Amino acid sequence: MDRERLEAKLAELPLYQYEFIRTSELVFSDRVRYICRTECPMYGKSWACPPAVGDVEACRARCMSFDEALMISTITEVSDIADIEETLATRAPHEAMTRQVHQWVREQSSDTLVLSTEACAHCEHCTYPHAPCRFPDKMYPCVESHGILVTDLAEKHGIDFMSGNIVTWFSLIFYR
Repeated sequence: MDRERLEAKLAELPLYQYEFIRTSELVFSDRVRYICRTECPMYGKSWACPPAVGDVEACRARCMSFDEALMISTITEVSDIADIEETLATRAPHEAMTRQVHQWVREQSSDTLVLSTEACAHCEHCTYPHAPCRFPDKMYPCVESHGILVTDLAEKHGIDFMSGNIVTWFSLIFYR
């Protein structure tokens, strides 16, 4: 990975922060899945969400098959951080940046895995569980769907993610 070349491109985007990380830094927890199961309206309704992505151990194995990843974060302000619908409605700009950064990473590595904020919004109605995903190359499962404790990763890299009505979105782009 030519980090200098990639970092020059990353500087073009309004990212809050980015970090190159080692996958050995990631902490996986079944407790993260509890939030998916109990609070997310997409649980069990999309190929990008649990249980379709596999159990946490399978997700861990998938992520750990890569040695490195690029973590990107963006921020946006909402009027009420507790309003999940308003918060989720702010994901689109982050997802557009994730797609752009993924494209740049793929210029240097054809073997990638992207985790982002999505419960996948490419199709009006997901085929899960009755048929395969129509667009597996466009679908980016949510970081938390894989059981990754993103707060731990943010703290390790000094990313302030709890600040009033500011939403911090994260993506991980694994590469070889």
